[in-house]
Amino acid sequence: MPEKKVSVTVEERGGFRTECQAGKHKVVIDQPQAAGGSDAGPTPLDVQLMALGACIAAISRIIATQKRLPVRAIKVAVEGALNTDALLGKQNAARVGFAGISARVSLDADMSRDEKEAFIRLVDSRCPISDNLQHETPVSVTLED
Repeated sequence: MPEKKVSVTVEERGGFRTECQAGKHKVVIDQPQAAGGSDAGPTPLDVQLMALGACIAAISRIIATQKRLPVRAIKVAVEGALNTDALLGKQNAARVGFAGISARVSLDADMSRDEKEAFIRLVDSRCPISDNLQHETPVSVTLED
C-alpha cells in the first residue's frame, strides 16, 4: 500500500499568532482581536473547516477528471458549532471539539440531481479530511526532549 507522509511545523510567534510551514508554503494562524489575538490570519478552527472544504473541492476535481464528468465549478460551504466554555476550561463535561460539521457542495455541472448526489457521496468516501473527521484517528501529543 503506497503511503504519503505529510508533515508541517508550527511556531508560536507571540500572543496567539502562529506561523505554520508546509513545504515551501507559510500560513499565519491567529485569533481575532476580540479574543486577544492580532487577527493576522484565520483561527485553527477556521483552518480545519477550510481543510475539509478544500479537500472536498480537490477530490471533486480529481473524480471529475478521472471520470470525464462535465463539472465546471465546485463551491463548498462548511460550518461547525462548538461549546467555547469547554475550550476555555469553564466546563469539564462538554466536548471541546465541534459538535457537528456540515459541508454543502454546489456543483455547476451538466448532471441530474441524482447524479450530483452520487458524485458527492463518492467524493466524501475518498476525501481524507472527511475520513479523519468521521472516524477516530489516533493522535499523539508528546513533549520533545
